Amino acid sequence: MIALSLAEIAEVVGGQTHDIPDPTVQVTGPVVRDSREAGPGSLFVAFAGERADGHDFAAAVVEAGAVAVLGTRPVGVPAIVVDDVQSALGALARHVVRRLGATLVALTGSAGKTSTKDLIAQVLQRKAPTVFTPGSLNNEIGLPLTALSATEETRFLVLEMGARGIGHISYLTNLTPPKIGLVLNVGSAHIGEFGGREQIAQAKGELVESLPEDGTAVLNADDPYVRAMASRTKAKVVFFGESDEADVRAENVRLTDTGQPAFRLHTPSGASDVTMRLYGEHHVSNALAAAAVAHELGMSADEIAVALSEAGSLSRWRMEVTERPDGVTVVNDAYNANPESMKAALRALVAIGKGRRTWAVLGKMAELGDEALAEHDAVGRLAVRLNVSKLVAVGGREAAWLQLGAYNEGSWGEESVHVSDAQAAVDLLRSELRPGDVVLVKASRSVGLESVAQALLESGAEGEVSAR
Repeated sequence: MIALSLAEIAEVVGGQTHDIPDPTVQVTGPVVRDSREAGPGSLFVAFAGERADGHDFAAAVVEAGAVAVLGTRPVGVPAIVVDDVQSALGALARHVVRRLGATLVALTGSAGKTSTKDLIAQVLQRKAPTVFTPGSLNNEIGLPLTALSATEETRFLVLEMGARGIGHISYLTNLTPPKIGLVLNVGSAHIGEFGGREQIAQAKGELVESLPEDGTAVLNADDPYVRAMASRTKAKVVFFGESDEADVRAENVRLTDTGQPAFRLHTPSGASDVTMRLYGEHHVSNALAAAAVAHELGMSADEIAVALSEAGSLSRWRMEVTERPDGVTVVNDAYNANPESMKAALRALVAIGKGRRTWAVLGKMAELGDEALAEHDAVGRLAVRLNVSKLVAVGGREAAWLQLGAYNEGSWGEESVHVSDAQAAVDLLRSELRPGDVVLVKASRSVGLESVAQALLESGAEGEVSAR
């Protein structure tokens, strides 16, 4: 964080200082909410949760070097006391962002946010110091913590914004007002909470509504819900996509023999060829979104193409492709799942496994509401249409719907199976996998199917498979 005195922080957040001998002492390190991350010069934010109360760690964080605690009560060590820690954290982030002078890029969408954010960050880092959201910390706590990690040297701040309802993105953009706002897509993720795609579009569009007149809205020309958001902003609009009307577009899209996308990138200032290290054709749209942002920030087509071609995956359990010594390839995409990302992962599996046996180990897609049955059924059917060798549906009711969709599409023999849990899936794979097989593991985060991928990789190294 940029250096601020405790007195200035207290004024910004509307707090009272307690047990602070010298209010001019500065916070020079990070702002953290995990006591294990506290260190010299840091500020510890004490949240009271269901499992633990951050105030209980106050003495430990100060001993570790933290300058003070931001909490809701005195704790016997230097502290700034406020009525609401979350609001105070947001106010501090807003203050720091205003002081920074960095260009703030915000992005949202139903699918692909984290992968695209990682691509944008890797491209912009070639131009200037860039700070970006780690993993998927895109909510009212994670976003301000990311913003507060920026320093005086930061020139680009790339922030992923999530939403579970109307008004959520408006709240986040009020904390960290963007200059460039990117909307990727409007899909089915969290449709059960929103109530429909129109409501999702309304929520995602709050990002472009927040942009200043001298800002830029980067919109997906291939998604009608996103394209329509052009009418909701006074900012400049730039379209990306495979459409001929897109300002930044892809031509000659294809997959390499190993399932990695390649295409000709076209920007208003030139064209260049891209061959990505990531897996799956769905990353083409993500790459175009990143290219559009980078072009607006002054990078050439050649610079962008080189950066995209060299970019890797920065966040775990997102299309992590690992080949075991015995030739079995494990595709760990178990961080999360929605209908759009599930279908994209299946297509990537087929591309990676061309000429080999392919396994789709799939579980529940959460928060789909009334659409849950139809969407799980559709994914099961798609697995059959893509000729995935075997579908392993893991878990309860929703997994049964996956398997039923496959059955109704014509998978009547041993091409699909429903198992009760991760260990049952591992036991099945242990008995039936052969060298050269490709296994995709994917489900919503709550299912925890990363344990299956981990067990498969451990088996390749140790000769034994077990889910933990």
